[in-house]
Amino acid sequence: MNKTIIVSNRLPLQVKRSDNGIDVTPSVGGLATGMKSVHKDSNGVWVGWTGLTDDEIDEDLRSKVDIAVKKEQCVGVNLTKDDIQNYYYGFSNRTLWPLFHYFLEYTEFEKEAWESYKRVNEKFAKVVIDQIEDGDKVWVHDYQLLLLPQMIKAAKPEVPIGFFLHIPFPSYEIFRTFPKRKEILEGMLGSDLLGFHTYDYERHFLSSVKRIANKEVKFNKITHDNRVIKVDSFPMGIDYKKFENAAKDNLKQSNRQKSEVQRRLDEHLNESKSAKMVLSIDRLDYTKGIPNRIRAFEYFLNKYPEYKEKIRLIMLAVPSRSQVPQYQKLKRETDELVGRINGQFSTVSWTPIWYFFRTMPFENLIDLYTSSDVALITPVRDGMNLVAKEYVATRTQQDGVLVLSEMTGASKELGEALQINPFNFEEIADTLKRALEMPLAEQKSRMVSLQKRVSRYSVERWAEEFMTALDSSQNVSQYVEAERLNENHQDNILRSVEDSKSTIIFLGYNGTLVDYKDNVEDKKPDEALYEILSNVSQNPKLEICITSCSKNEDFQKWFADTDYRLISDHGAFYRKHNIWTELEALKTDWMEDVIPVLETFVDRTPGSYLDVNRFSLAWHYGAADIEMGEKRVTEINTVLTSLTSNTDLSVFHGKEVVEVKSTKVSKGYAALQVLKEKTFDNIIAIGDDWTDEYMFEDLPDEAHTIKVGIRKTNAKYYVKHVEEVRSFLKALAKQ
Repeated sequence: MNKTIIVSNRLPLQVKRSDNGIDVTPSVGGLATGMKSVHKDSNGVWVGWTGLTDDEIDEDLRSKVDIAVKKEQCVGVNLTKDDIQNYYYGFSNRTLWPLFHYFLEYTEFEKEAWESYKRVNEKFAKVVIDQIEDGDKVWVHDYQLLLLPQMIKAAKPEVPIGFFLHIPFPSYEIFRTFPKRKEILEGMLGSDLLGFHTYDYERHFLSSVKRIANKEVKFNKITHDNRVIKVDSFPMGIDYKKFENAAKDNLKQSNRQKSEVQRRLDEHLNESKSAKMVLSIDRLDYTKGIPNRIRAFEYFLNKYPEYKEKIRLIMLAVPSRSQVPQYQKLKRETDELVGRINGQFSTVSWTPIWYFFRTMPFENLIDLYTSSDVALITPVRDGMNLVAKEYVATRTQQDGVLVLSEMTGASKELGEALQINPFNFEEIADTLKRALEMPLAEQKSRMVSLQKRVSRYSVERWAEEFMTALDSSQNVSQYVEAERLNENHQDNILRSVEDSKSTIIFLGYNGTLVDYKDNVEDKKPDEALYEILSNVSQNPKLEICITSCSKNEDFQKWFADTDYRLISDHGAFYRKHNIWTELEALKTDWMEDVIPVLETFVDRTPGSYLDVNRFSLAWHYGAADIEMGEKRVTEINTVLTSLTSNTDLSVFHGKEVVEVKSTKVSKGYAALQVLKEKTFDNIIAIGDDWTDEYMFEDLPDEAHTIKVGIRKTNAKYYVKHVEEVRSFLKALAKQ
């Protein structure tokens, strides 16, 4: 049975040593819940670190760990203390975490940590690859494993791979500062589907892919390595029913059933009818804006003194990454701020801030959610923030107000929340006052809308929609009109050669017979290609015609000892029996007018250049800023259209190139001239770029046309790589 392999830094298990050996307890977090249908209910396997390092367990205990986690449909990745120190606490949390959250001042880059990050991703790749069987899918999670998709794809190119980033993806201007930016992007682009919480993160990623990796991006699709990669946003939800039902049970409790926390909360609320509670729950992380929130609360008390002794901020800060220096500093700053404000404002019967630095049981979280009139959630940068959604789910009486930072991913969904800029203390204070004084009717109106949205897009639906999108990403037909050249198609073409009296095969060169190269020397055929073409030409029924945009001098050097037909210079020159002829007597005086125009665009577009060919001009902008290049293309179109009107010149658009040449020159026109010389009852044509499209279009309908690469095409079939072309030619040679 086909399965999905889920991969994350940690397994959804608590694995601990005990007197009896090993105790394993399933985690109850949001991701574990969301992935249940993919993992437990459908034969899935979860790959991740167990939480125990190799230094803590011997071989016998490791064997017990492996057996224990296998019972939970999991497979452990063995990591050492050094791995955790350098890969997790080092590169993941001292480099990627602050960088992706816009804290450049906290971002460190150590070569040792980077090497460890690569090694650990390789460890994960080895375990995952060992688990893969035909028909399986892989879903990789989060920033600790950014290199993993490409490592898996290199070993298992046919396996569908999804990747989801649970934190923000930074803007291009932030991401470009990172020394290993290209390697990170290449790693992520091993995926077939990339998911983010919001469209903003998706947009930032696509911008970096275009500008740094120089990949072709159209809307939310990336063409890379002859694959089409889809990028989309999937806002993660929560286990809505779990929180809603827990809240309902909480409200039904008798006094005796209530927890100590709930009793203390009730005492404050019963002090007066005007008593209010404001809730703040976060991990203790500098991205959560905790010091700003405390200072804003201080500002509120000074600006609106009538709320003194009536309002209480309940602040739960869950310990996090205590080994990282910035977190230690944040803990000291938070403690000092809480102490100073409580010392300044406290009375005998009232303390403005109740501060808890610990993890609370789920039941006590529900106590806090159901008792608080306002949830004050003000991160300075947050991928999603599920606390906001949890608060909404627990307001079963449809009251309460959510005050939410606009810097969270959740703010894009939760439009009915009162949204604030977490750096604006004045706005936070005024919005908090508005929340505390909001009429019940308005509270209900807002909360009803919020609950409809949060309940509808639960964490289960998030996982389901991601997997559906991953399945559809494998359907290349939605991007390409041609059919994938499969074994049956190939057999039919080979049979047509065998049944024919005379077959001609038109072969593109750069990008079809050899991998695409800019440098002329690098384009030279390798010995393997010479051998393949020689073997094909042994068939008396077959004639080879190689077509290219290259100059005829280069073609002549490379194929001087062969009798292949050759078409060069976009179709301007044709060689037969080693004699070159010019297919059209072309004028070039038009270049004097067009070259100065294109040179002005070269001057105004750093990184672009003008290629002056014998019969054409090509403005290349692949090395320029991609967005500026695309803007310049629009301008060039306007200028050149007026220049070339009433002439036989046309403007053509290729991959990061704009070309001006005569309409009398094309590979299609040249191919038709070849077909006029001799009757061929069978035609095959293979090419990779936009110039080959004219050939596919001009050839007779019965021709077997094959595109190299995944793009819209006039060809009937497509293959992905040069190697597939060579494989086809080897099969043809055996006819």
